[in-house]
Amino acid sequence: MRTTIGYTAESIGYVVGAQGLVSFASQTLFGTEWGWMHKVVDLPSPAYLGIVAVGLALIVGGVKMRKPPQRRKAA
Repeated sequence: MRTTIGYTAESIGYVVGAQGLVSFASQTLFGTEWGWMHKVVDLPSPAYLGIVAVGLALIVGGVKMRKPPQRRKAA
């Protein structure tokens, strides 16, 4: 079960981090709204960097939660 939770947290982290990065870049560089994050919350550009940090934390936490593969015993 821990492996599944690790992969799930990691996957969510990739999506959240990517959306935060896209939202930050679109507001800062182009003055428009890209992605779906702006439909959920209306934040200033620097706050989206915090969302990127949350995504990275989820990725790191998910990777650390994984169990190492079990070794098979030789017959």
